[in-house]
Amino acid sequence: MSNESVSNVLAGFTDERNPDIFNLKARPKVTEKKPGQLPDNMIQQFFEDGYVIVKDFFTKEELEPCKKAIERFVDLLAQKLHEAGKIKELYDEYGFFERLTKIENDFPGANIILHKYGVLPQAFKDLWTNERLLNVVEQLIGPDIAGHPVWNLRTKTPQNEATTVPWHQDTAYLDRNSYKVLQPTAWIPLLDANADNGCMQVAHKGHKTGKVARHQCCYGKTWYVMLEEEEMAKTLDVDLDKDIVTCPVPYGGMLLLNNMIPHRSLPNMSKRIRWSLDLRWQNPYQPAGFYGMKEHLLFRTSKNPDHKIDWTGFDGDDRWAKQKDSVADLQDVLPNAEDADFDTTIQGPWMKKWELVHHNQHTTKLNDSQQLTWHAPTKA
Repeated sequence: MSNESVSNVLAGFTDERNPDIFNLKARPKVTEKKPGQLPDNMIQQFFEDGYVIVKDFFTKEELEPCKKAIERFVDLLAQKLHEAGKIKELYDEYGFFERLTKIENDFPGANIILHKYGVLPQAFKDLWTNERLLNVVEQLIGPDIAGHPVWNLRTKTPQNEATTVPWHQDTAYLDRNSYKVLQPTAWIPLLDANADNGCMQVAHKGHKTGKVARHQCCYGKTWYVMLEEEEMAKTLDVDLDKDIVTCPVPYGGMLLLNNMIPHRSLPNMSKRIRWSLDLRWQNPYQPAGFYGMKEHLLFRTSKNPDHKIDWTGFDGDDRWAKQKDSVADLQDVLPNAEDADFDTTIQGPWMKKWELVHHNQHTTKLNDSQQLTWHAPTKA
């Protein structure tokens, strides 16, 4: 495909602008502070800088159940792989920060299987709907709050390309209907996250243009979209010498991110796994932008203070399978993957949204003649 035709297909993605994505004045006024809510200067930083680090927010009692749930996931994965003869042993003598690495040594891609497991244990639900956390979200988007269908358990095993996410804006993974919707993310590490073990970097104020820059797909041997630094500078007015900020977050803290701000994770150069969760919210009366595959879930509504969250269908709905189904010309690419449970590839509609510049095991079956024919639905 010529550069001109690529430019024509992507034109709408670079020119759209969302003036409210960083507009603090557009946010609902909080007349009475609730438990957990942040001081005004931190809320102001979120809107002006595109991010804010919140230290000492969660208690051990709120985070430890998440670690226990992940340990159960790892054990289930180990038993399944061992029974299928994929790994030599269960490695159950290793702890939370080492066991998946040992499994990964025997079966490369095990971390990807765990990443796309897609099951919401009660501990994750409790954290996502934590009262104090939702009170903070209310400061950002108002009293009506929904959980976005895209949430992730990050399995950042040491020195693993599959877990090192390149520069991107979160909106690059969603359709155009999401471009004018504020969808804040809380990135929550389950250890002290720093530059050595792969904490996040952000492009300071890179959200201020309100634009979605032109991304490409896919990064290296991964399924990730990528944003070139030259494109960040040109389209998002990022000063590459001054605006790149490393964001260490201690255990118990979180990094709040605007969905328009460019960010990436650094490689994990330590010997321990950097586990983390990213959770998202938005106004329930605005589109999720998830290609119609799955909708958001109402957490709070100003119309009914006693609203009870109905998780039916949401936590048992496999969005990874739906992502693969949404790209009809993609198929399993592992010849030795007798069972879909051992498929270490990921596919999704973003692979057709952006120019495909790198082929790998995730994109091998993508039909080149159709790679840029997908168009996001327009808002009614």
